[in-house]
This record gives sequence, C-alpha cells and structure tokens, in this order.
Amino acid sequence: MNQNPEVSDFSTIVAEATPAGRGGIGIIRLSGPDVVVIGTALVGELPDKRVAVTRLFKNADGSVIDQGLVLYFQGPASFTGEDVLELHGHGGPVVMSILLRRCIELGARQARPGEFSERAFLNNKIDLVQAEAVADLIDSASEAAARSAVKSLQGAFSSKINELVEKLTQLRIFVEASIDFPEEEEDFLADQNVIVHLQDLIAEVASILSRAQQGVILQEGLHLVLVGAANSGKSSMMNFLSGQETSIVTEIAGTTRDVIRENIVLDGIPIRVLDTAGIRDSDDLIEREGVRRTIQSIETADAVLWLIDWSVETTQMEELKVNPSPDLIHRRLADLKQNLFEGINLEKPLIPVLNKVDLIESIELSTETGESDAVYFSTKTGQGLPQMMTILKEKLALNLHPDGLFSARRRHLSALELGSEHLQLALLRLTEESAGELMAEELKRAQDALGEITGQLRSDELLGRIFSSFCIGK
Repeated sequence: MNQNPEVSDFSTIVAEATPAGRGGIGIIRLSGPDVVVIGTALVGELPDKRVAVTRLFKNADGSVIDQGLVLYFQGPASFTGEDVLELHGHGGPVVMSILLRRCIELGARQARPGEFSERAFLNNKIDLVQAEAVADLIDSASEAAARSAVKSLQGAFSSKINELVEKLTQLRIFVEASIDFPEEEEDFLADQNVIVHLQDLIAEVASILSRAQQGVILQEGLHLVLVGAANSGKSSMMNFLSGQETSIVTEIAGTTRDVIRENIVLDGIPIRVLDTAGIRDSDDLIEREGVRRTIQSIETADAVLWLIDWSVETTQMEELKVNPSPDLIHRRLADLKQNLFEGINLEKPLIPVLNKVDLIESIELSTETGESDAVYFSTKTGQGLPQMMTILKEKLALNLHPDGLFSARRRHLSALELGSEHLQLALLRLTEESAGELMAEELKRAQDALGEITGQLRSDELLGRIFSSFCIGK
C-alpha cells in the first residue's frame, strides 16, 4: 500500500457511510492498514478485490450481527489510496451501531468528518477541488448544482487551474532565466511576447473567475431580499415564490417584524429568499428593530427585489393608469427610490417590482416601463415571473448552461482574485517600472495563490477547515 508521509495517523478508520436512521441498506466503511485483519475477524475470508459477496457479520463469540454484502478494494486502487472494506448490511440504527462497535473492538477508530476524503487527497487520489466537490455533490440543492459538482469532481475546474499554473510556470522559467543572465535582461524587459503572455494570463484568470462565481451561486444559493414600504406585498411575494404560507399576510401594515427566510429553487437556481419588515418610520421599538434588520439584509444580499404597490401609485397618480409613459414611470420610480432608500447603501442589483397590478382595472400594461429592469407583477396570477427571472440573471451575469459550469467556493474566488492582482502588478512592474526581479516576485505570488485552489500549496489550517465541514463517513 502506498502511504503518503503527510498522513500523520496511519490507523485504520471506520464510519457509517450512509445517513443515520432507518433504511433498507446501511454501509460501514473501513480504510487503513488493518482492514484485512479486521475484515477477516468479522466476516471470515475476504472476497477477491472489487467482487461483492454475501457474508455473515459476526461478533467475538461467533453470534451473527447481520448478513450482507462485502466489498474489498486493495490499495492503492481505492478511493482513499489505502485498503478499503465496505460492509453493506441492513440499515437499522441498532444493527449499524453494533457493527460499528465491533469494528472498533477489532482495532479501528471512529473516523473524523471528511477523513476518508482527506486521505484520498493526501494520498494523491484527488486534488483539493475534487475533494470539495464530493461534499458539494452531497449538499447540492438543485440539478444544476449537482451537475456542476460532478464536473468539478471529474476535474473540469482543476484542469483549468492546472493549465493556468503550467502557463505561469513556463513564463516564470523564462523570466527568471533571463534575470540570471543580466546581459539578456534588457532584451527580456522589452520583449513584447512577455507582455502578451501576461495579458493572456490575466484574461484567462478573469474568465475562470467569472465561471467560478456562477459555481459559487449554484452551490451556496443566491441571497435575494424582498424590500419595500409597508404593505407593498412582500409577504405575498414570499408565499408565492415558496409555494406555501411562509409569511403572514394581512391588510395591516407592519405585520412582518423580523427577517423571514425560505430556500427555494427557480429556473434551476437555488435561492435563499428573505422577507423583511417594511421600511418606514415607526415609534414601535420592535418594528424599528425589524427595519434595522431589513437594512442589514440589503447590505449582505446578492440582489434586491424592490416591491411597490402599483395599485396605490395609480390611485394617487391617475396618469400612471391612464397613460403610463416610460418617462413618467421612470420619474415616479426615481422619486420613490430616493424617499425609501435614503441613507441606505444600494450597491446591489435592484429590480423594481410594480406589484398588485391585478387590482388595477384599466391599466395599460406596456412592456416599456421606463426602466429596463422594472417588472409589472401579480402574486395572484404569477404575471411577471419569467421577466423578473430574466432580469435577475442579466443583472448578476448568470450563465447557467450546464456545459460551462463547475462548482466552486468562496475561497476559490479569493485565490483567483489574489492571483489576478499579482499578475496585474507583474505587468505594471514590467511595462512601467522595467523591474524584472519585482515582476518575477509578483509572478511567484500569483502562482502561490492559484496553487492554494487545488492544494499544490496548502496549510494544515486550511485542510482542517475544509474537511471538518464534511459529513462523517465521506
């Protein structure tokens, strides 16, 4: 068995690989140097590698714990790179508990969360992105998220990073070799090919970063906050989007006092919707706290749906109903926005939703609202939902075509952004300062940043943070 010297604990680990609770099948997984000894004591002679056979699982006194399938994977040709044994028994919690305890009696220890995947990584069976994709696949909240996680598990994201690192490595070799021969440095600093290579690398990082941002949204979900004046229809919108009576809806303004959250999927996008308290001045301490939390939610959201009771607006301004010209709507929305959001940081995509149009008898519902991102909407009929989703995707530059997706995490974005920053600094050192050695240092820092993504450059703290979030048995 090929063990990696970085693995500090070579003991045999065991865990239940199926969820806790009752089920038709429960799987106990073992990995490590004592798998054959433990397996033989438990089930007798082990089957040939990768061949499933039926065996009795026995206690120390020979009594039968269960009967099921046994699968043996000989290292290094296994998920972890070590000897692995899987016991497929009946999925009752008592049976699984007895079987797990028996494995521990025979010398195995309970695995930590994510330890099987960690050993696979440390034994060079998968890289860090692929290890994270295992967890992302398990936690996928939509079909698109699951497909993107599979692509990362198969190496789509890793291959992009590896190609990028290889190009960067070749550029570093050329630059540092030129620095080692000072008589050639002047030619190197004036070499247009170096500038072109650097610009190409910066463009490639930007392209991968854009796709990774989509992957993060698919895995973590889009944070969408519903805001507006009191009684503008936010709670009705929450109930409409979630398909259930999540929020209380009454004609009394100020019903919602706290932030209400619901996870939904729209057009394949996992979305965390937040229904918030209506923004208005109030003497009520609880309602004022609700407004404060609304403002806080706006600051942390990916996008904001601004709901406006358009039935009230058309009553107050008859012209909006009789002749709703784009220019008139634009001016009215500008006034409302200034009054409602004064003093609030709105550096987020904002979609005006002209709500409750089903209550307006004779409104001319032109598609031209005066703002390309404003939507006529009715939570009674669902009118406006397709247009709203189209605008939302455009605002966030979402391109969810399955062929172009891979799962990603916030740490990947940070590493890509840092790598891009150092590449741009390298270009500046070259073109404006003619400082070859400083440029070489920026290239090294860029490579270090990108190397953190796949685990080529890593720390124990990083590994601990990543794998501790995994479920036990994976």
